[in-house]
Amino acid sequence: MTWAAILVGAAGCYAWKIAGLSVPPRVLEHPLVDRIADLLPVALLSALIAVQVLGSGQSLEVDARLLGLGAGVVALLLRAPFIVVVFVAAATAALVRLL
Repeated sequence: MTWAAILVGAAGCYAWKIAGLSVPPRVLEHPLVDRIADLLPVALLSALIAVQVLGSGQSLEVDARLLGLGAGVVALLLRAPFIVVVFVAAATAALVRLL
């Protein structure tokens, strides 16, 4: 059963990719499609971050992860390099959990 699910999933992903490649260029050049294509990754990444930071099973939980995210945002606003942002966020979360 597992192999069947893997093969069906792989075939579905391949079909989805082929469907995306067969969209006519005139559709992709439409300003609304262009705007949505620009904003959709930002919205999806924001949702993923919110679920990872605030989610705990089936409930919401405010803990050290939220403070780590806040520290990471501050480091981003200060234009720190990416690795520094990750380190600041992880160190902040670790210190809050330690306390």
